[in-house]
Amino acid sequence: MERIVAGATPKDTAGQIVLLHDAGGDRTQTVAALEQLVPRLKASGWTFATVGDAVALRRAVQPAATTDRWQGLALITAIRTSDWILDALSWLLWAAGAISLLCAVAVFVAARRHVRMRRKPWGAPVTEPVSVIVPAYNESAGIEAAVRSLVASDHQLEVIVVDDGSTDGTADIVEALRLPGVRVIRQQNAGKPAALNTGITAASCNLLVMVDGDTVFEPDAVRMLVQPFAHRRVGAVSGNAKVVNRGGLLGRWQHIEYVVGFNLDRRLFDLAECMPTVPGAVGAFRREALLRVGGVSDTTLAEDTDLTMALCRDGWRVVYEERAKAWTEAPASLGALWKQRYRWCYGTLQAMWKHRGALAQRGQAGKLGRRGLVYLLMFQVLLPLLAPVVDVFAVYGLVFLDPLRILGLWMAFLLLQVLLGLYAFRLDEERPGPLWSLPLQQFVYRQLMYLVVIQSVFTAVAGSRLRWQRMERYGSLHVPATPSEPLTAVPSRPSGPSYGRPPAPGAPQVAGAWDGPAAEPHGGYEADPAWAPHASAPIPHSPQDHIWPSQVHRDL
Repeated sequence: MERIVAGATPKDTAGQIVLLHDAGGDRTQTVAALEQLVPRLKASGWTFATVGDAVALRRAVQPAATTDRWQGLALITAIRTSDWILDALSWLLWAAGAISLLCAVAVFVAARRHVRMRRKPWGAPVTEPVSVIVPAYNESAGIEAAVRSLVASDHQLEVIVVDDGSTDGTADIVEALRLPGVRVIRQQNAGKPAALNTGITAASCNLLVMVDGDTVFEPDAVRMLVQPFAHRRVGAVSGNAKVVNRGGLLGRWQHIEYVVGFNLDRRLFDLAECMPTVPGAVGAFRREALLRVGGVSDTTLAEDTDLTMALCRDGWRVVYEERAKAWTEAPASLGALWKQRYRWCYGTLQAMWKHRGALAQRGQAGKLGRRGLVYLLMFQVLLPLLAPVVDVFAVYGLVFLDPLRILGLWMAFLLLQVLLGLYAFRLDEERPGPLWSLPLQQFVYRQLMYLVVIQSVFTAVAGSRLRWQRMERYGSLHVPATPSEPLTAVPSRPSGPSYGRPPAPGAPQVAGAWDGPAAEPHGGYEADPAWAPHASAPIPHSPQDHIWPSQVHRDL
């Protein structure tokens, strides 16, 4: 700064023109030098004038035209607006960072408390038999693996496959297996909720497990899944869905999302008693709870979220059992992923709007409204809507502002994600190898998910109609050998106890169990009310709540 002052001080008494650069880069020293230079020159008798006054140039005063005035005002307004926008973006960047940090800390603390809480048993072991309902529509690629994995369960169960008008021979495949304790019910295509309600009606047990046709259970998954029902308030249990097709970047990214995103969030929701979703891939329900809410509704595209929220509003507690593991196929292309997540996100928005009344309720419903719905609104709707703006500002900062500061913030955010990922993978007993792709996930996968949320919100606001879109199956599912071993090829004969086999001494007898063709009622596979003596009357349809903003069309 002293050098600037010395260089700008005139050396003689003749007139001088002093030029100081004031554009681009860091000019703090130039500004500081002016604060010393101007008073020093005035004290020495120097005066300051414009170039025109210094050479006695007569001013030609000409009023500006109206167009010129408006152009000048527009330029000044644009410059001021751009300054305001930059300030706003800067605050949004810090706000998004603070929210992300707060969310990460909350999820981490909740996960640690959830681990300690789950060390305590729910109560006496639950050994009563279970009805497993598998809604199936054109599931020929994976239905055999799914059914065989259920029959190989170490818990007493029956399997009810509801074929919802498949055209690819799904029902024929299951029938050809002739597995004990497995029934097939055929119906005309009516949608997944209708198929689930058909299975609920035909089930003979009080505990029900709902499984997607593209999901394979580990042998102990059903047993683990029903243990929380030892607590009378528990009406539903969410299991731990894991991605089986993890090959390639897209598979790894979804695997990371399932372990870090979905499962950590479920621990938080469980601790706060506001679980919004029991996934269709692996979930268990108390029959009484389902009947009280009118069964599975078809008024949203996310029937699992809608059902879970209805149970919470009815006073039931919904919990997460991470030891109940099931393997499911994830989309193998960006197009298929977009369709799936678009349906999920749009259906979740519908369910949130449908159950918005929980915000004003008390008890379990109030926890869903003021905890679960607020969390979903903040971190799965508003934050993704702001994320693209923050990303644009980050790119702007790299080019025009301080790139080191922007890079430092991004690296800190990435380090936070990696640490959270390592902890989540440790809790799920997963190898941390796929986390090397996490930085790439921030550039591609995260942006895709944000765009899905943006499109879903605009679709909801516009009131457009969205059809149900079925995901393509790839046939990558296989029956796991043991809970601790990786997935293996489908065995020629299932092993382990199942619902249709003779129960162990002292085990409860199951109504309707059969073992072999001789005990098969009426050919065994068509719906027969006499087969299940404990089945209740058909589930009544719940009142059609107004679903904002559009009616739902399904083609499941």
